[in-house]
Amino acid sequence: MNTQVADTVVAGQQRRKKTVVRRAAPDESQRLRRIVQWVFVALNVWIGAQFLLWVRFFERGGQGWQVSRPAGVEGWLPIAGLMNLKYFVLTGRAPTMHPAAMFLLVAFLAMSVVLKKSFCGWLCPVGTASETLWKLGRKVFGRNWQVPRWLDPELRGLKYLLLLFFVSVIAWMPAEALRDFMIGPYGTIADVKMLNFFRDIGWVGIAVIGWLVLLSMFVQNFWCRYLCPYGALMGLVSLLSPVKIRRDAEACIDCGKCRQACPSHLKVDQLVQIRSAECTSCMACVASCPVENALQLALPPRKAAEPADRWRARVIRPRAAVAVLAVIFFGLILFARMSGHWQTRVPQHVYMLLVPNANEVSHPM
Repeated sequence: MNTQVADTVVAGQQRRKKTVVRRAAPDESQRLRRIVQWVFVALNVWIGAQFLLWVRFFERGGQGWQVSRPAGVEGWLPIAGLMNLKYFVLTGRAPTMHPAAMFLLVAFLAMSVVLKKSFCGWLCPVGTASETLWKLGRKVFGRNWQVPRWLDPELRGLKYLLLLFFVSVIAWMPAEALRDFMIGPYGTIADVKMLNFFRDIGWVGIAVIGWLVLLSMFVQNFWCRYLCPYGALMGLVSLLSPVKIRRDAEACIDCGKCRQACPSHLKVDQLVQIRSAECTSCMACVASCPVENALQLALPPRKAAEPADRWRARVIRPRAAVAVLAVIFFGLILFARMSGHWQTRVPQHVYMLLVPNANEVSHPM
């Protein structure tokens, strides 16, 4: 019996040594992800600058350089996107006010269905800022801190409570109320009021943002993990995705590097596949894995009894992930443009009346 046990141990050691020899090729996912992140940040900065010039033209009474209103700014109006999406579902008619908000929301939701919560990990400018802050904090302080294990689930529930609040308010509104709200004075210049919030921010707002910045330096993705209702929505939808981080238990050498690399603190090294709504498909765990094909972003195998090489054939490579995100994003924008449902069409004299007086326009509810 002892001889059999010894033979089994030796065989296991030899198999593991053979596995270690199969080193993973250099991973390009994080380089590609950073490129995509900062390209999207630059796109949002450009949109923001154009929108500011557009607002300033009306604030100056039509004097100065006139630019067209960038519809992409409506990507920063997620509540308007939800309201318009419900209106479209109830009536079958595309909204006339802030239609781009709905199409962008649909694009980001589609990304979540196809590639988990990839909007948060690859595109979201706030997510990029949050990631930059915790990396800066790690350089400054030498480490990041984790919220106590008993408190972490309670804090993560906050973003779902915020999402529930917004969804509940919208759920009670009939189609007519949604339409009236969006075409009313407040809904018409909701984007301008959002801009003015940051232009005229008070000390309380500065203090809140300051605390969020500081906490984001100490705790990885503090805002995204605990407070972002938009990310909560993407996470819930991502549970429908067939694509998941999948671990080959036979190839895995149990080094634990994937778990250490995961910014969402998921137990990647203990699971065969990651189903969690917290996974953003950032592929940091895959990039950290030293063994070839032990950890991959992949579709499920066609048959449960398939050999490992068939499973690896269904892997989603980083460049393929970028291509899928680009097709969804630009495809829906192109569809909205070609169908005439991208730009908000409001007469200039209405903007001339409302934009300079945006701070005096109150919420109708």
